[in-house]
Amino acid sequence: MDSKGPSLYAPAGPSLDMSRSIEEESLVDGPLISADALHSAIRREFQTIPTPCHAALLSLLHVVFVVLSICLAVLCVLEFGQQEVCMSILGNVRGDSIIVFGKVCLWVLVLFFTACAQHHHSQARSRGYLRFYRQMQGLKHLPLSVHSTGNVLLLVVLAARLSTTVHTCMLLSILGIELLVALPCLIHYTVQVMRFNRARAAPDVSQEEHSHTYSVTNLPTETGFREGSSLEEVVEKQADLIEYLKQHNTLLSKRLLNLSAQH
Repeated sequence: MDSKGPSLYAPAGPSLDMSRSIEEESLVDGPLISADALHSAIRREFQTIPTPCHAALLSLLHVVFVVLSICLAVLCVLEFGQQEVCMSILGNVRGDSIIVFGKVCLWVLVLFFTACAQHHHSQARSRGYLRFYRQMQGLKHLPLSVHSTGNVLLLVVLAARLSTTVHTCMLLSILGIELLVALPCLIHYTVQVMRFNRARAAPDVSQEEHSHTYSVTNLPTETGFREGSSLEEVVEKQADLIEYLKQHNTLLSKRLLNLSAQH
C-alpha cells in the first residue's frame, strides 16, 4: 500500500500545473489589439480650440473702432468741417461721449473673449495639454489687461477737465497706444493657437512616454522636481497630471472595450 501511494498521486502535480497554465493562457488568448490601432483611436479624440476666429474678429472690430473714433473726433469734436452732418447724425450727443461709450462696449467684448478663451483652454488642460495651457496662461489675459489699463487712463483724462483740443488728443493717443499693444497680442495668440490646432499633438503624458521609449538616456520629465522650480508649481503640475490620468484611463477602458468587441 505504501509503495502504491506515491505512484498513485505522483501524476497529479504535472496535470494540475498543466491545467492551471491552460486556464492562464486562455485569459491571455483574447483578441490582441495593436498599439497602432489604439493610438489612432485615441488620436481622433483631439479637439481644436475655436478661439482664433474670435480673436481675428475682435482684432478687426478694434481696428474699425479706432478708425471711426479718429474720424469722429476730427470731424465732430475738433470741428474740422462737417458740423451739420455731425449734428444731423449725433443730435445733442457729444462726439467724445460716443467714443467713450464705444470704448466700454469694446471692453465688454474683450471680457467675453477672455472668458471664452479661458473656457476652451481649461478644456484643453483637462484633456492633458498642460504645457500649452501654461504657455498661453498670460497671453490670453493680456488683451483684457491692456484694455482695462486704457480705461483707467481714460477716466483720468475725463476727470482732468482739460481743454477740448488737449482732451481729444489725449483720448486718441490712449486709443492708439492701446491698439498698438493689444493688436500684436491678439495676433500672437491667434498664431500660437493655430499652430496648436494644426499640430494635433498627443497629450503631454503620451509625448513623454513616447520620448522615454525611444530615448537613449533617461532624462527627467517636467512632472518631477527640478532645481530652481517652485514647490507650488510642481504640486500644481502633479495635480493636473493626476486629473488627466483619471480621464485618460477612463477613455482607454472605453476604447479597449470597443476594439475588443470589434475583434
